[in-house]
Amino acid sequence: MRIVCVGGGPAGFYFAISTKLRNPAHDVTVIERDPPGATYGWGVVYWDNLLDVFFRNDLPSARDIRAQSTLWQEQRISVAGAGAAHLAGYGFSMQRAALLEILARRAIELGVSVEYRHEVDDLHPYADADLIVAADGANSRVRQAAGDAFGTSATTGSNPYIWLGTDRILDSFAFAFERTPAGWIWCHAYPSSAGLSTCIVESTRRTWEGLGFDERGDVDTLRELEKIFAEPLDGHALISQCRGTTARWQRFTEITNERWYHDNVVLLGDAAHTTHFTLGSGTALAIVDAVMLAQILHDNGDDLTAALRSFDVRGRRALHPVQAAARTSMAWFEQADCYLDHDVDQGVGDGVDHGVGDGAGDGGDPGALSFAYAMAGRHGPQPPWRYQVHRAIQVPAVRRALRGLHAGGRRWLARRRGESTPRRADAVRTSGAAPRSPG
Repeated sequence: MRIVCVGGGPAGFYFAISTKLRNPAHDVTVIERDPPGATYGWGVVYWDNLLDVFFRNDLPSARDIRAQSTLWQEQRISVAGAGAAHLAGYGFSMQRAALLEILARRAIELGVSVEYRHEVDDLHPYADADLIVAADGANSRVRQAAGDAFGTSATTGSNPYIWLGTDRILDSFAFAFERTPAGWIWCHAYPSSAGLSTCIVESTRRTWEGLGFDERGDVDTLRELEKIFAEPLDGHALISQCRGTTARWQRFTEITNERWYHDNVVLLGDAAHTTHFTLGSGTALAIVDAVMLAQILHDNGDDLTAALRSFDVRGRRALHPVQAAARTSMAWFEQADCYLDHDVDQGVGDGVDHGVGDGAGDGGDPGALSFAYAMAGRHGPQPPWRYQVHRAIQVPAVRRALRGLHAGGRRWLARRRGESTPRRADAVRTSGAAPRSPG
């Protein structure tokens, strides 16, 4: 089968890898409009479930991905410098550029042809292809060229956000919410690679305009954000340039499609669907799409129509709850000002000893505690006992115990997956004292 994959992101490259692993005889070409190494954004986050997919599907690239990834532990939510609260758990993150380099190298090793600096506006040159995979992102030109064949809908959120980097080194996932005269503004930050962290800044449009970001230039924008987030950044700089591209304010667009295929063209990754960045599932969904499509094609042999029909049904069914959760998360953050005003104003100065502080201010502020609980439960109602667990997690000794349990679980998962011996840095972080706070 001759397969042309338009788009050299995680979805396109991992589909090419997965297809060649299942049938090396397939002729697979990946066409990417940008030069090698060019990518938007900084880091991507993922969890054990995606690491399981990587290791089940392709051991060499999985080990490279794990080696390039950073382990982060817990989520720390700080509110207006008055205090912080913690959420338990851990995850992994890595530079998006590093992920693409690993996947491109592995695809080439398996015999995939890769064409860079090649814009695809017209599919006629690929009329001899059995299958064309549109993996060219949320603004897919392949999808747009088909008119309404896929039943595409686009819904744009109201909050402006900007994807930045910082030279502050984090070892946890940090949320920092800061109050300004114009309203609340916040950042989501997590480690990306050695010496760098990702920092996504978001606010309501009213706050964004009130702070003048609709008129500020690039340099002035960074300086103002560094002033606003001086405490969580600990005086470190924000970085706008990523591989020659300057970050721009944007608003998230949710893409949905009634059909994921038309004739011999199939949508993959963000071309088929997008999920809000507060859910952190975009890369994972692209990889799962890629593996699913490759396996279904392999299982259906020469019956391409049956394969695409099966992928369409199974893929959209699996996506539905994830996209619904992402939609809920986006809507919650669009109303975050209301929750922040209520929880902070109610929590400050209530005269109650909440018994969850550690003597250093972390977790001792009831406003931060209440807001963090609301943020963690934004996807739906929580059972009454969940709040008591949330309070207990604020106790440093409980968090240390949970990190020890998570460390043991990671070691078991690493052995089951066939990972190399866990890195010493991971082992050190999961035992002993609490990790350095990022704000």
